Amino acid sequence: MARMRVGVLTGGGDCPGLNAVIRSVVRRGIAVHGMQIVGFADGWRGPLEGLTVPLDERRVQGIESVGGTILGSSRTNPAALPDGIERVRANLAAAGIDALVAIGGEDTLGVAAELARVGVDVVGVPKTIDNDLSGTDYTFGFDTAVNIAVEAFDRLRTTAESHHRTLVVEVMGRHAGWIALHAGLAGGATVTLIPEAPFDLDEVAAWVSACAATGRAPLVCVAEGAVPQETGLVTRDDSIDAFGHVKLSGIADRLAGQLERRTGIESRSVVLGHLQRGGPPTAFDRVLATRLGLCAIDSVAAAEFGVMAALHGTEVGTVPLTAAVGTLKTVPMDRYEEARVFFGT
Repeated sequence: MARMRVGVLTGGGDCPGLNAVIRSVVRRGIAVHGMQIVGFADGWRGPLEGLTVPLDERRVQGIESVGGTILGSSRTNPAALPDGIERVRANLAAAGIDALVAIGGEDTLGVAAELARVGVDVVGVPKTIDNDLSGTDYTFGFDTAVNIAVEAFDRLRTTAESHHRTLVVEVMGRHAGWIALHAGLAGGATVTLIPEAPFDLDEVAAWVSACAATGRAPLVCVAEGAVPQETGLVTRDDSIDAFGHVKLSGIADRLAGQLERRTGIESRSVVLGHLQRGGPPTAFDRVLATRLGLCAIDSVAAAEFGVMAALHGTEVGTVPLTAAVGTLKTVPMDRYEEARVFFGT
């Protein structure tokens, strides 16, 4: 009987924990299920162009602690090409791939759901530092991103207090403010601004002034997609990426200037950017990524396709791919209200 041949890819932005997923898929797939595992390079570009990467148990030894992805990634979107989905399906068949494990966020898993609809046997693994995928309580990479942001806040506060400045710190979060919410709470932010709650500049300035009046340096945590009521979303230009997303840019810098004019307090901006994606994953993310990878390859072995591995409470199981990509998981207002009690302090 021929060994089952399983492909694996990592798509979208890189994320701490990706290599831990790859390791668990390869290790359990080979050692427990007797499978052959084939990596595809650079996200959906791999199966779109037939680019494969050899994977075996030796290749994945020790990679659970390494950030990024040994398979490479990209934001290639086959669904945006007239024949993209069919090309991927045909290349998978030509490579003898019996099933595919797709590791990614909403965009990557959206393509996986399209492939499932045309008969490709696919299983998803949720990956995003933004924690905005529905169907799972947490995604790996989120805990690492929050911890990096909190460490930055702890360091920035001391320099802000030395110079009696306001510091505006921009974290990732295009449409969902989970990183900002958690980092702001843990890092003692004076105010936290998230995409789900458009903010009033005068109100933010009042919170900053109230904090400064106590002798503390104000620290503003703002998600990149936070929206000023006066102007709307702050974007770099009119261009969009392969998945139709506008390029965000400049909310922290613009906010710092406006706060300085309104409060009279010298204000500076810091954009954490890709620091939140880089470096080794936390222990929590290593364990979560490993468990999700094990669940995904077990689902392949059980011929349970069109699903995504997911965390519910402390248990890992599966949900339909369609449940993961239909609607973004955003911050509910009752969670934001919990944080608001600390604003101005």
